[in-house]
Amino acid sequence: MEKAKAKELNTKRNSSVVDVGANQVVFVRMHVTCLGSADISLNKAKTACFFDMPSRKTGKLSQPETTLFNTEHSNNGLISFPAGTPLEDKERNVTGAFGVRGNHLEHDHAVA
Repeated sequence: MEKAKAKELNTKRNSSVVDVGANQVVFVRMHVTCLGSADISLNKAKTACFFDMPSRKTGKLSQPETTLFNTEHSNNGLISFPAGTPLEDKERNVTGAFGVRGNHLEHDHAVA
């Protein structure tokens, strides 16, 4: 599904999936994407997994004078902007997460 959305938006992307322990289990890199985006997609997935919430929400909570301020400096570098999405089972337990990095944050978020 995310591949179809990336095609619809005419965007390239790197995609990472982590398990519940934030271990990378899947990585897909589209041809001609920036190599640095691979690490960003993984860190977005880890961020969503570690905090059981979308990375976009973590970003809002990590601003100065908020509960998670500077949290992006923990856990070997997290990413607190859009396109990290927790994966849940039917009981809404987090079972892993998905992270996307491509050309634009808006496209990343739409693909995720």
